[in-house]
Amino acid sequence: MAARETAGRRSLDDESFALTLGAFAFAISAAVAAFVFWGRELPIDGRHSLGDFTAMAGAVAAAVGFAISRLLPRRAAAADPQDAEGAKYRWFDLIALSAAHGAIALLGWIGVATILEHSFVGATVYASPAVALAATATALSAYLSFLSGAALSPRHLSLVLAVFLVVGMVTAMLSSTDPLWWQMNLSALGITHDISSLTFNVTLIVSGVLVTTIARFGTASLPSATVLDRRRRGVMRVLFVLLGALLACVGIFPVDRFFLIHNTVATGMTVAFAALVIGLPWLVPSMPKVFVALGFVYVGVIVVLAVLFAVGVYNLTAVELVSALLIFSWIILFLRNVHPGGRSLREGADG
Repeated sequence: MAARETAGRRSLDDESFALTLGAFAFAISAAVAAFVFWGRELPIDGRHSLGDFTAMAGAVAAAVGFAISRLLPRRAAAADPQDAEGAKYRWFDLIALSAAHGAIALLGWIGVATILEHSFVGATVYASPAVALAATATALSAYLSFLSGAALSPRHLSLVLAVFLVVGMVTAMLSSTDPLWWQMNLSALGITHDISSLTFNVTLIVSGVLVTTIARFGTASLPSATVLDRRRRGVMRVLFVLLGALLACVGIFPVDRFFLIHNTVATGMTVAFAALVIGLPWLVPSMPKVFVALGFVYVGVIVVLAVLFAVGVYNLTAVELVSALLIFSWIILFLRNVHPGGRSLREGADG
């Protein structure tokens, strides 16, 4: 009962602080927007538009809001000498996850602006409503990101990864100036000279960083009592880091300029995923058998898709989309199965 009351008070405190942070974000964004917008009629989307400003302001507010939520409880735990090992890594985790939340807000508001631009063709927005809209979106970004950081757990981290991937990919598709990009391959989204190229590549890079962060947080609860346990956990972490690094490299090396490197790292990412799935029964013996079997089914589907592409049944875009969906859904399900209790990362992931 005492634990529930403590958790309830913490939740109320987080909600109050999030609302306060959102109010500050609203005021600051409104002041800046009034200076930038005054006397203008703004397009909904595109350069120097309402969507452009809102996306950038929302990204900054989201990144700052998440960082504040993670730094506040760290002050209370700073005197804990047993936390030193985990603290060595938290600066990287903080930057990676703050960037992910900022990118979710950036790409999300770009996507919303793109949809509205297609819905209200030729419409412009007067300065006064533009200020209100931008300030509200910025406040909402700060508010939600603070609450996300305050409640962050491995299960919640899986949700962040899923939302980020969906928002990033859909935004890249919506903003592409080439409506026939799908006739080539998924990586064609990263070679255009428009916002979709930046969106696609940033999504892959930040997703790769998120997966490397998962390498520690997602395996923190695995057994470590014996040398064999620690070795198994170390192998899992190495494979996750490899998977994340290769994913980031897919975005760093666009296919039009680095054809060989791009295809090599993309293939390597699939191999790393297969190694995770095949090695899972040995690396994590306690993993539910249903999830282990599901992983083998996923690998089998990817192999079948590759064969169908080779014989000309499917195009490469279909194979890449389905394979990416399977790989990332497996990672998300892994986080939800390896941490059945959803332990908060605030309690530490230093194992």
